[in-house]
Amino acid sequence: MTAKNKRAKNRVSTKNLISYVCTDESNAIVETGMGRTLNVSESGIMLETHSHIDVNLTILLSLGLEENLIDIKGKVIHSTSDNKGKYTTGIQFIELEETARMQLNKFIEAFKSS
Repeated sequence: MTAKNKRAKNRVSTKNLISYVCTDESNAIVETGMGRTLNVSESGIMLETHSHIDVNLTILLSLGLEENLIDIKGKVIHSTSDNKGKYTTGIQFIELEETARMQLNKFIEAFKSS
């Protein structure tokens, strides 16, 4: 029996540097940092960092895709540690401008066809 994929959008594996700013419910900055993408889809991203990111935070991402810098607002769905001192954080996009969405889709399609 095979496991069924519950994701609405397929993710592609990618390794891109990303900067992030985490804010709380009052929009106060509580953390900033750098990480790298592990995979990305039209609706979310898996981020690898050196620190835990709380699930109650909103995250503002700046993702470099080829020659473009895309700003994305998301919410942290989960953050788990591995045995190497790194954290894997699942982020669901909650705000993505149309231009950024088009650039992200172009990037995803390029990875699918390679």
